[in-house]
Amino acid sequence: MDNPVTHYVSDAPFDPMADDATGSGLSDKYLNASQGQLIWWRFKRHRVAYIALFVLGLSYFSIIVTEFLAPYNLHSRHTDYIFMPPQQVHLFHEGSFLGPFVYGVDGELNLDTLLREYSEDTDRIYPIRYFCSGDAYKFWGLIKGDFHLICPSEGGTLFLLGTDKLGRDMASRLLYGGRISLTVGIIGVGLSFFLGLLFGGLAGYFGGRTDNIIQRVIEILQSLPHLPLWMALAAALPVIWSPIVIYFGLTIILALLAWTGLARAVRSKLLALREEDFCVAAQLMGAKPGRIISYHLLPNFMSHLIASVTLAIPSMILAETALSFLGLGLKAPITSWGVMLAEAQNIEAVALFPWIMLPMLPVVIVVLGFNFLGDGLRDAIDPHS
Repeated sequence: MDNPVTHYVSDAPFDPMADDATGSGLSDKYLNASQGQLIWWRFKRHRVAYIALFVLGLSYFSIIVTEFLAPYNLHSRHTDYIFMPPQQVHLFHEGSFLGPFVYGVDGELNLDTLLREYSEDTDRIYPIRYFCSGDAYKFWGLIKGDFHLICPSEGGTLFLLGTDKLGRDMASRLLYGGRISLTVGIIGVGLSFFLGLLFGGLAGYFGGRTDNIIQRVIEILQSLPHLPLWMALAAALPVIWSPIVIYFGLTIILALLAWTGLARAVRSKLLALREEDFCVAAQLMGAKPGRIISYHLLPNFMSHLIASVTLAIPSMILAETALSFLGLGLKAPITSWGVMLAEAQNIEAVALFPWIMLPMLPVVIVVLGFNFLGDGLRDAIDPHS
């Protein structure tokens, strides 16, 4: 051939870590990254899940400093402002910028409708105070304090979400209620997750008679109608118990009825994985069943477990909300979102005072947040799912 074909093989030293050497466009940052870093980078690309993580993080951080964030004490009553609608925050007064403030409110009883009617008095201006002294409280019931993020001015009010039938600030009650409703999900799922992994792992790994006994117990529990059973067990809690004991009792009840689905999923996965070569090799090397299950089998379907947990937490929150709404769960003086919604059972109150339905909003946000977070974590941990 007169014109030999030119080849393009480089005679430069071979660098296996270079981007063009691997042919995949991967830099040292990715090639040397740990598994945790890869999961985090994949998770951040899931924008909705990333936003959900931020929202849920703020929600759970708020329950730590509830007393500081709430403008009023949980039990503060303002009998002159019963069923008062949310106050509007203003920035300008007669064209002049004054910063965030509220106008004074005048209320009177309408003798024709027997309802309180409120009107703004634009001659009275009450600036919103920040990092201020307000209602006294006990931080987590232990440390006395009166320091708040925002407070009303002296002689003024600051009901950003209105008040209820006793004149209590709805915004403060929502913050305090989140402490109960959000922790019910975490504690309940922690217990049900432990039971699901324990019994599902035993059934899937050992099989035989152990599997048959556990499966029959699961079938019995799943055959019972959950809502009537929840109602019966919650109603069986003695009324003489303290509110905090009833809170933990309800959490345990919810957890004892929520582990069966996870146990079934864990069993089915272990039945398939226990026959794999790496599991048989671990058995031949003398590894104990507990180590094989926890170190070799469970990590192989961790994405499924993560998704199950993030879906179970909102289920727990909804269950507590439903029971409290029906009057069979938590009761006053405990404040939760379900207890607050129980006050909205009267259709007349809902029609006249719609702001008492506001506890539905955080319930919806938290439930959606956990669903989006679960999707993002599943895709990040198992990119082939």
